[in-house]
Amino acid sequence: MNTAIKKDNPGVYIPPPLIYVVVFLISFLLQRMIPLDTSYTYAPIAANVSIVLIICSMIFIVPAVIQFIRSKNNIIPLKPASSLQFRGIYALSRNPMYFGLLLLYTGIGVVKGNWWTLILIPVLMILVHFLVIKREEAYLARTFGEDYLNYKKQVRRWI
Repeated sequence: MNTAIKKDNPGVYIPPPLIYVVVFLISFLLQRMIPLDTSYTYAPIAANVSIVLIICSMIFIVPAVIQFIRSKNNIIPLKPASSLQFRGIYALSRNPMYFGLLLLYTGIGVVKGNWWTLILIPVLMILVHFLVIKREEAYLARTFGEDYLNYKKQVRRWI
């Protein structure tokens, strides 16, 4: 008889950054199969927009990662959480890493001049929502109960 008790976890089996990368690669495959005009990327505004998006992505990602490290929490969503993050960048967004990755994805898509990258943003958001966020939210509610539910009422999912 196995006496080991399995610890609860979010049940997120695909690393979230991998979802962004796969959708990004699919957008490039689509561009090869069904090319869309990329001439907008030669406009100075495209370069400026991409730089702003990439910088903004770091404003969300870096503090979120630092906060996880400082709190000795697991950044890998398959592992159990040791604490609820609700201060700092997490006071603005319940998912600052995923929002930052979305900004990074968009910024790179703009600089690469691939309309498919931008067209697939809703697909990407749906995948992240159902494969990651909904599972994490259910896990956090089970693990942190009322504290998480109160946090959820106060802070928006994305921004």
